[in-house]
Amino acid sequence: METVTVRTRQSNELADVTEAVRRAVVSAGLKDGLVTVFVPHTTAAVTINENADPDVVHDILFTLEELVPRGRGGYRHSEGNSDAHVKASLVGPSVTLIVENGQLVLGTWQGVYLCEFDGPRTRRVLIKVTAA
Repeated sequence: METVTVRTRQSNELADVTEAVRRAVVSAGLKDGLVTVFVPHTTAAVTINENADPDVVHDILFTLEELVPRGRGGYRHSEGNSDAHVKASLVGPSVTLIVENGQLVLGTWQGVYLCEFDGPRTRRVLIKVTAA
């Protein structure tokens, strides 16, 4: 397993970690198998989405903030980051990707993102490569 450290700069941010995942596949010498990307944090998540147009990242964050606003009344968690916990639960802590012929199987416009919902922080992204 490989651990990648990502320093986020904003309270809500999507950080592209696609190249780190690709490097882990190459480093492991994997030809065919699976890669699991996991974040061991309760206020962060991982997703796969478009990495060609930055407006998509904006729109995802905008929509999540609209659905789960930070200052919403009624939250009970004393740390004041209940919205981050909810967003992380909605998106999820991991994704699994296929590796074929030594390459990640992603769509033309897809990338892998660490989703920060309680930043800025230093986050760990765990990458586990498994042979077929």
